[in-house]
Amino acid sequence: MSLYILPLAIGPWQIALIVVIVLLLFGGKKIPELMRGLGSGIKEFKDASKEEEQEGKTKESKE
Repeated sequence: MSLYILPLAIGPWQIALIVVIVLLLFGGKKIPELMRGLGSGIKEFKDASKEEEQEGKTKESKE
């Protein structure tokens, strides 16, 4: 499947350019720290969505 199917899709050259720009802006030492923060944010979001889903199921079972 090609990434060029969708209009405004990102191709391999655009991804490479984005990576180079991020490296120039943040430097090699900051990127792992940024990714760690992003990962923990995603984990918190997943945990919160699971809690909401469980609360919704318990409310349905009580009714």
